[in-house]
Amino acid sequence: MKALIAIIPAAILASACATTGDSSSTIQRSDERLARYEPYVGEPVERFTAWRYYSWEPISRTQFVLRTSPSGAYLLTVDRTCAELQFAQNIGVTTTGHQVTKFDSVLVRGDRCLIRQIQPIDVRQMRADQRAAT
Repeated sequence: MKALIAIIPAAILASACATTGDSSSTIQRSDERLARYEPYVGEPVERFTAWRYYSWEPISRTQFVLRTSPSGAYLLTVDRTCAELQFAQNIGVTTTGHQVTKFDSVLVRGDRCLIRQIQPIDVRQMRADQRAAT
């Protein structure tokens, strides 16, 4: 049986996502967000288990980071542009038995976008590198 998990980000994330700039500045911000995660993104996986979601961060109209714990996160890519993904204040993720797979979807303001790719993010290494840089 499919379950729907709603994810409500912190107000600061929501306000950071709302933009009124032109498309070139939106693309630049998307590239910057992706560049922050890229060195830590692993090979694609078929699924992951998530008992709850801590937060999410939009990367672009087709990608977002879903945090499943303080040290667990995944880069999810959807099959087509989810027009409101970058600006939504909350999203939903369908699951089957706490498993998120490539057959599940992301729900954004009534739009259903199929998950095309799931990639784990090495959050521990990312944090270690950030600490070393400061």
